Amino acid sequence: MEKLRMGFIGAGGIAVSRHLPAFQLLSDHVEITAVCDVNEERAQTVAADHSISFYTTKYEEVFEHVDAVTICTPNKFHAEISIAALNAGVHVLCEKPMALTAKECEEMIEASKKADKILMIAYHYRYSKEARAAKRFIDEGEIGRPLVSRAQAIRRRKVPGWGVFTNKELQGGGSLIDFGCHFLDLALHLMEFPEIAEVSGATYNELSRQADIVNQWGTFDPSTFEVDDHATAFIKFKDGATLLFETSWAANLADDQETVSVSGTNGGLDVYPLKLYQSKYGMLLDQSAYWISDDENPGIPQAANFVESCRGRQTPLVKPEEALMVSKIIEAIYESSDTGKAITFN
Repeated sequence: MEKLRMGFIGAGGIAVSRHLPAFQLLSDHVEITAVCDVNEERAQTVAADHSISFYTTKYEEVFEHVDAVTICTPNKFHAEISIAALNAGVHVLCEKPMALTAKECEEMIEASKKADKILMIAYHYRYSKEARAAKRFIDEGEIGRPLVSRAQAIRRRKVPGWGVFTNKELQGGGSLIDFGCHFLDLALHLMEFPEIAEVSGATYNELSRQADIVNQWGTFDPSTFEVDDHATAFIKFKDGATLLFETSWAANLADDQETVSVSGTNGGLDVYPLKLYQSKYGMLLDQSAYWISDDENPGIPQAANFVESCRGRQTPLVKPEEALMVSKIIEAIYESSDTGKAITFN
């Protein structure tokens, strides 16, 4: 089978640090043939550094050179470019979040079905070795039916002070839509995406608007900070399960936290680090993994899954309908925070 011709739309940090190196490791099956960025100098530099034959500032010009694209633009353009690529008969791997609104997500799914092309969203935490092992525990019945999940994606004063992360128009939000979405997705994945019943949420940005802000990740202007730096939510599902969720770029806590835990009818688990908790034989048992065989870098199995899905040999681990649910919850958290009311789903 011929190599899959891959193009990149958006040549910023996430493209060159995660996606491009991962696809280069799959060079037996992938050839990177095009790169696009609105900054022509950036596109030209990335093309030269990675021996990519074609570069452009216009994403429409990429499609004739590729079979698939990886979209790494600001969130505002995810839907527009994904739909254009799918309409051109090109497979799409789109960075998270899927889009700014649930409606845009639905339009992307419709375009994917109409074109009969792969649409996958880059929720790469699902591909981490700990998450894959945790899912195996759950699939084998080790914890029984999930009842309560907890997800925390918290940084202590690490607002990204580069790029467009704090630009609400381009990104749609802050810590919730940028960082927390990964852990929201992973928790839902481990719970097998139960139907949503109700979402209550609150978002904050007071800390990052203080004049004497202390920040570990670059600088930004507190007077123009317009996105959330902290968010919390309580999510109820129609099967009775619940999810407690918190994310922050700027929490006043001792340490950063990246955790997902699931408590079920037969046991429970933590994902980072991976531990399994059960009660058996008159004992309370804790088990931890000495070694997990999967890749250290989750970007590699993510890229491989996308390539093999495009070649018809696998199905995407991250289905667009699941990414849509993540976006629906994000949208509901923002709406609940704005209105002060819980958002009910039919």
